[in-house]
Amino acid sequence: MTQEDDDLDSLVRKRLRALRVAQGWSLEELASRAHLSQSSLSRIENGQRRLALDQLVTLARALDTTLDQLVETATDDVVTSPTIDSVHGRMRWTVKADPGMSVVRQRLTDPPPENPARMRAHPGREWLVVLSGTAVLMLGHRRYRLETNHAAEFPTMLPHAIGAETGPCEILGIFDRDARRGHQRDDGDGGAQNAPE
Repeated sequence: MTQEDDDLDSLVRKRLRALRVAQGWSLEELASRAHLSQSSLSRIENGQRRLALDQLVTLARALDTTLDQLVETATDDVVTSPTIDSVHGRMRWTVKADPGMSVVRQRLTDPPPENPARMRAHPGREWLVVLSGTAVLMLGHRRYRLETNHAAEFPTMLPHAIGAETGPCEILGIFDRDARRGHQRDDGDGGAQNAPE
């Protein structure tokens, strides 16, 4: 076994224990959920028993995670730089664990359109938080006022738009793959202004 293998082995054992403790489960409880004996689980956590792939899969399921997450190692590209769209006043980061997700920071200065015909609707979900100022979120005919640190989450099949209330505001939005695609299509077609993507 190489040093790298030993490091991964130790990391997986620490993760197993940390996940169990985070759930508030005893060795006995996790062992029962994973259909292992308590002594086997204790020896796995303490490095006295080798890690077997079938047991890791079972433990990952019992801990509500995946084998990939259990054995994932840190990479050199932990820090991500944003892409900057100065035309729309946006900074965008891709979420590496799920390339379909993106995080966008945007400065808004104009109010949202009140007319639902000028709002966007497309598959997906969006989540946003107001970083500074006061934003207005229009969902169909409903109007929501979001102050600094307020957040909103909504299905994007509802006609929606967001803008500033009385002065500039900054928002941070998280978009799933479908929501991101919907906004990219709308941007290309001259869609409604002030949507956060």
